[in-house]
Amino acid sequence: MEIDRAIRESDDRRLKTKYNNAIYVIQRALALYPIEEVAFSFNGGKDSTVLLHLLRAGYFLHKEEQSRSNGDLMDREFTCPIRTIYFESSSAFPEINSFTYETASTYGLQLDIIRLDFKAGLEALLNSKPIRAIFLGVRIGDPTAVGQEQFSPSSPGWPPFMRVNPILDWSYRDVWAFLLTCKVQYCSLYDQGYTSIGSIYDTVPNALLCIGNSSSSKEEFRPAFLLSDGRLERAGRVKKFSPPVCGHFPAVSNGPNSVDSHHSGTLTASVIAVGDEILFGNVEDQLGPLICRKLHSIGWTVSQTAVIQNDIDSVADEVERLRSTTDMVYIYGGVGPLHSDVSLAGVAKAFGVRLAPDEEFEEHIRHLIGDHCTGHRNEMAQLPEGITELLHHEKLPVPLIKCQNVIILSATNVTELDKQWDCLIELTKSTGLLILTEPFVSKRLTTNLSDVETAQPLSKLCLEFPDLYIGCYRKSRLGPLIISFEGKDQARIESAAESLCKKFHPGAFSEIN
Repeated sequence: MEIDRAIRESDDRRLKTKYNNAIYVIQRALALYPIEEVAFSFNGGKDSTVLLHLLRAGYFLHKEEQSRSNGDLMDREFTCPIRTIYFESSSAFPEINSFTYETASTYGLQLDIIRLDFKAGLEALLNSKPIRAIFLGVRIGDPTAVGQEQFSPSSPGWPPFMRVNPILDWSYRDVWAFLLTCKVQYCSLYDQGYTSIGSIYDTVPNALLCIGNSSSSKEEFRPAFLLSDGRLERAGRVKKFSPPVCGHFPAVSNGPNSVDSHHSGTLTASVIAVGDEILFGNVEDQLGPLICRKLHSIGWTVSQTAVIQNDIDSVADEVERLRSTTDMVYIYGGVGPLHSDVSLAGVAKAFGVRLAPDEEFEEHIRHLIGDHCTGHRNEMAQLPEGITELLHHEKLPVPLIKCQNVIILSATNVTELDKQWDCLIELTKSTGLLILTEPFVSKRLTTNLSDVETAQPLSKLCLEFPDLYIGCYRKSRLGPLIISFEGKDQARIESAAESLCKKFHPGAFSEIN
């Protein structure tokens, strides 16, 4: 069998070990379940392509062992009869669909095409077929891999089946070592700089593979197998405006979120400060307001801010709540070697994963602190397992930490935050980490009119201009009333301010520069 032969002839000892372990899992599953009770979920991506050929090899070796007394099986006589599931989606890349159908034809796969969502599709399939186990191309760094083992029952609330994960412990490097060693076909998108393929709405070529070419207006990319750091394979997975990036928009009395945010492209963020010292009033929080201003400068709306005590459960509860209702969560404070630094543990608990040592992060810390704090160094290098992405920048001594849609900032003062934010924006421009939209612009008017006099006209103004944030505040009890207008269209802001002034006598309002 050509796959098994290619691995046996390879000098890559690591790949041989990974291959042997995966084959063992496959053969164990085939010994536990009859062939008609197993299936294989194929999506055309690199991981499932690896699994396809591992299953071909595993089934071949399984049948060879069973029929050893009848002589060896011949490659030309061999087909893999394992039922193959393909969830076809209108948002899939055309190249993925083409590769899937070509692969099915090449290897004679029994392809079940499902056009429902994953859960509903599985329920329908398992109701109609006697399937008890499904082979999945899940790897430990995948968001869905949290808590899984090589054999894991399906999650509560899902149709019952055994998840079989032969390549759970494989790395990005292992995947490409296998594909290139075995010389098998893979989707052409990987030769165009794509390193992790989702839908057409959330996937772009990985900017880390971009080739600078001043003579051409079209960007060119190196193939995926040349990505040097496999932990950055998902750097090409970004959010785009269509379809909307988030279905959760908190209701407010005025502003873009009161109209159709799906069309306005509004992105929402939340900010969490971790620190008893803030709650006790021992220090004044300067970073939270600064982060809000910086987010507004790139066109993001801040829907919520929170200050949380130095307690793992409190951090976990708040992160879990906000990460599901906003597009991005920024958390600061509580990062370091002290007993009160619980942010990383709280984030890990919010995602249901454990803290695990990260060798690369520990190396950065070692260069930063040398032999100081030896007893705490390993603890400082523990990061949420399977969901952590390190954001590298040459100006930062230690990478920023991103866990799915949560960014953990280690800044302790305004200067450090300014530096980290600038690096974050530079990384965004090169990798598409965040979406940069039109910044918010503002205008402020002041008046000596009373709240009673201005209340009704302002309420009507909010209805006239639902796309603007119109706020009122006084800096002191006896100070003048300040009316603020926030939005992304300067002309609309000017119109709203002019409309307000016309509701009162001339000179009732003056502009604050």
